[in-house]
Amino acid sequence: MTVKQRRKGLDKELWLEQRQRGRRKGHWYNCCIFGGISGLCILALLLALNLVLVLATFIWSSDIDTYLQNWGRPGSGTEGLAWYPTDFTRDVLPIPCHSHNDYWRRVPLFSALRAGCISVEPDVWLFDNELYIGHNTASLQRNRTFQSLYVNPLVEILEQQNPQTDFYNGTGHGVFDVDPGQTLTLLIDVKTGGAETWPWVLKQLEPLRERGWLTFVQEGERHIRPVTVVGTGNTPFDVLTANSIYRDAFFDAPLETMWESRLASTDWPPGTVPPSSDPLDSEPDPDDTPLNSSTSGNKDLGQGLSGTTPESEFTPLNSYYASVSWGASVGRIWRGRLSPKQMRIIRGQIRGAHRRGLKVRYWDLPAWPLGLRNHIWDVLIREGVDILNVDDLRSASKMAW
Repeated sequence: MTVKQRRKGLDKELWLEQRQRGRRKGHWYNCCIFGGISGLCILALLLALNLVLVLATFIWSSDIDTYLQNWGRPGSGTEGLAWYPTDFTRDVLPIPCHSHNDYWRRVPLFSALRAGCISVEPDVWLFDNELYIGHNTASLQRNRTFQSLYVNPLVEILEQQNPQTDFYNGTGHGVFDVDPGQTLTLLIDVKTGGAETWPWVLKQLEPLRERGWLTFVQEGERHIRPVTVVGTGNTPFDVLTANSIYRDAFFDAPLETMWESRLASTDWPPGTVPPSSDPLDSEPDPDDTPLNSSTSGNKDLGQGLSGTTPESEFTPLNSYYASVSWGASVGRIWRGRLSPKQMRIIRGQIRGAHRRGLKVRYWDLPAWPLGLRNHIWDVLIREGVDILNVDDLRSASKMAW
């Protein structure tokens, strides 16, 4: 074999080897490309499946109002506005939420109970010796009364929760089957003159009173029962507390007057400054200091002020809630988060109310944007607020915030 032929053979072998190497490179390149595309397709399929499942939960999830979709229809047995479904709260978990403007619900009282709210709020107006329910006078109707929407349904609910049988003969079970010891707060917002309206409120509560279902104070001791009545709005503190022997209604005290430093109740020698490691518990700004109550007990001054004086004391024996408007007390929120000053106000007010044995409630909370609302709910619960004032029962009941 000549040198030329041998060189040609080597060149051919080298060419074949390079060709084979190129094929191997192309094979790995194709595997990477097609493998990546296949992986992305599988990921997209999984994401689409997840999206479908999420949408399905919204479509097929049971709305709290679907249980009551036939409310008030002829033949449904609810025409009298005093109907209670069997085992209505059997699977309902009570949650610390207050159904604000409860009468706006498609089914007042029952929608809130179905969501698990432990507090409801009817607005009452006195006309012609009758208490009507509504947000303003334009919304009042002759058949929507305090008794038809709240008192009578509560009587029927509690009668079913406390049946007289060979096995049970008590009156202590509340409206929730899961937690029969949980009291339901009936926060009555008096819209007309407090001194004239409040006696009618007490009178119309008699069906609950005579059955032993109202929380009461007697001989300096509070006894919790299935329903706790709290007066707010124009409810006069002086009229409410006039009976010092027996009371079965409580006041919605002014939270804005209760700000306290974390160290306010600690005993320190006079003239010394106690140490504090929390900057939010530093000396309050002038805007944080408690406000004075009304100087006149005869005027209808609204929540927490009607019938009070600067000397009024709020205790668990005369009050239940301590409430304040969020906007008037905490103020507007900027940049989606509470400022250190706002946190100081909240903590001081919660501290002062709890030291007095009262439950804290902020009303007029921001409802939008939803992210901001959820952030406020989360902060208030973490800081120790006892009851959330809500309009969106679905979101509150899911507690997904």
